[in-house]
Amino acid sequence: MTASNPPRDESTTASKNRPGGVPLGGAHLDSTAQLMNRITSQLGSQLSLVSLNGTRRPSPPALVLVGHGSRDPRALATVSTIVERIRELRPHLPVHLGHIELNEPLLPDTLASLARADQDGTGSAVLVPLLLSRGYHVKHDIPEAAAAAERLRTRVAAPLGPHPLLVETLYARLVEAGWRTRTTEVTRRASAVVLAAAGSRDPDAAVDTRRTAQQLAERLGVPVVPAYASAATPTVSAAVRALAARGRHRVAVASYFTAPGRFATECAGAAPWIAAAPLGAHPAMARLVLHRYDQAVARPETASDRELATA
Repeated sequence: MTASNPPRDESTTASKNRPGGVPLGGAHLDSTAQLMNRITSQLGSQLSLVSLNGTRRPSPPALVLVGHGSRDPRALATVSTIVERIRELRPHLPVHLGHIELNEPLLPDTLASLARADQDGTGSAVLVPLLLSRGYHVKHDIPEAAAAAERLRTRVAAPLGPHPLLVETLYARLVEAGWRTRTTEVTRRASAVVLAAAGSRDPDAAVDTRRTAQQLAERLGVPVVPAYASAATPTVSAAVRALAARGRHRVAVASYFTAPGRFATECAGAAPWIAAAPLGAHPAMARLVLHRYDQAVARPETASDRELATA
């Protein structure tokens, strides 16, 4: 599963092939078609909330996407784009954003706002961490914020990683940066990838990152070594040196970060060859968020419904 090409606007394409580049029905036809598509989507969203006997189905739990937060404005722009893509994929689903730190809205504020909007006390939310592995934020910060939310039933989904959709996104970003999908055996033997991640003192985070590295290695057919920007070893530079000592001089850096920021920039700067962009707002990211949401919703409700979903 590689990055899909954006859908083509067939009316625009066709117009370019006509003399003068004028659409057969003019611009009005295009705008009318777009309006009808929007109305159809909204109508389908409303009908999905009505059961076969005509009664209104219970509203689905709100999806609260939990971002880490960053001082880099590109990070907030990226996360906001992911939110919009989630809404496009599932128009009937209430989607909200909350940050652990550094950006507004902060997660407690988002949950408090949802609770205030809940008129009958039956509101619920699923918190989906926009994080790539288990660690302190996933195990402590997010569940504590969920538990503190008054008048709101909450569940915490699993972090995004490890998952095959992340591997395909990493692969797509590497190809965008210049990784060749077909190489000679000599080139392959000289190639490798450093999977650059944020790092954590939690050993489970390292386990999750290593699993992603193994899956990416299987996808690429070359060694993939995990490395970290902080709190864990090796660093990207150390991993590059270790690979060079093994005869791997054609080393790319895969950016295992959800969005641009200081760590991603520093790790890319240590690349001896190509450095891929962060995962960003790749279409697979929105699909993966919804997958984690669906997993959490599907779990039977128990006294421990705030525990993490199984990855």
